[in-house]
Amino acid sequence: LLTADPSIEAETATLQEAEHGLPQSRLETTDVLVWWGHAAHGEVDGAGEGRVAEQGWTGVGVIVLHSGHFAKIFKRLMGTPCNLTWREAGERERIWVANPRHPIAAGLPASFELEYEEMYGEPFGVPEPLETVFISWFQGGEVFRSGLTWRRGAGNIFYFRPGHETYPTYHDAHVGQVLRNAVKWAHNPQPAITDVTAAPNVPVDKAPEKIVERGPRLHKPGEEGFR
Repeated sequence: LLTADPSIEAETATLQEAEHGLPQSRLETTDVLVWWGHAAHGEVDGAGEGRVAEQGWTGVGVIVLHSGHFAKIFKRLMGTPCNLTWREAGERERIWVANPRHPIAAGLPASFELEYEEMYGEPFGVPEPLETVFISWFQGGEVFRSGLTWRRGAGNIFYFRPGHETYPTYHDAHVGQVLRNAVKWAHNPQPAITDVTAAPNVPVDKAPEKIVERGPRLHKPGEEGFR
């Protein structure tokens, strides 16, 4: 699916592996993380979620698919419930390209259809996106913002709605094109931020302009901020 593009090297990680297949050493050599999850969201441990979030802040791209909207990592990056309405009825989904000049939409027609999909409907409980790339219409009449982007720290984030596991969504050529485009868009070629959570205490004598310290203080010189 992804490696149909020779510029993409893809590996898998599963819940059953030690550290869910995502130890810090592996995350540090990852450019883009594609996350799909459903029934086992609650089994992802907090430490793993924290590692992934911090890597996202440092510049690793994160792509979240379908029911991953309820994944711990997505909710952490969004800071919202990420809730929506839904129906599992195998209905037709028409995906409209709302931003045809966006790199994620490269090579796609104005719209394409998936004959069998799960319906997701608005309202979608996420922050206002940076960009809306796709909008979906469903056979039952609902609509949904189905391709959204955000920036978190130095990391590019993309949510793509299709992908229910009982339907052949990921065999669709247009869906594959979206995912390959998204991987290349999400990749940040700049060096990763190595101290993403650092909050240095700047001494008075290091201020850009000369100042005189006044009043009491809570922290000792050089002490890190409370976390």
